[in-house]
Amino acid sequence: MDWLLFLRWLHVLGATVLLGTGAGIAFFMVMAHRTRDPTLIAHVAGTVVVADWLFTASAVLLQPVTGYLLAREIGWPLSEGWIALSLALYILTGCFWLPVVWIQHRLRRLAADAAKNAAPLPARYFQLYRIWFACGFPAFLSVLTIIWLMLARPSFTLW
Repeated sequence: MDWLLFLRWLHVLGATVLLGTGAGIAFFMVMAHRTRDPTLIAHVAGTVVVADWLFTASAVLLQPVTGYLLAREIGWPLSEGWIALSLALYILTGCFWLPVVWIQHRLRRLAADAAKNAAPLPARYFQLYRIWFACGFPAFLSVLTIIWLMLARPSFTLW
């Protein structure tokens, strides 16, 4: 396999992991939340936290490295419209993802505490869950848009 093909494969793999893990995490957290069962939520949130650090964080590091190397190898400047917009959306995604990771840790802790004390989920859990849920939409739409930009590579300038 030549270098350029390998870079493309790694970049597509990273994008797939970001999209797939993000969608999977969201689905399982929403399904667990709907049960209102603190024990189940704590367990699922614990798994989600591990998946986010193992898969999402790895892909988050892989994407800019492979993207930069691909652009350099192909000869695309990072100021190319679709690349610049992808980078901006990538940063926007990170601005939503970082708080989500912190919130997932808090949701896990709040649910585990409620389960340990045989208590209902506290109001703070529901406040944080609403923020977590709201942050998912712009992050997910940004990732979808980045993937579209990678495939379509539309010609435009941002400035």
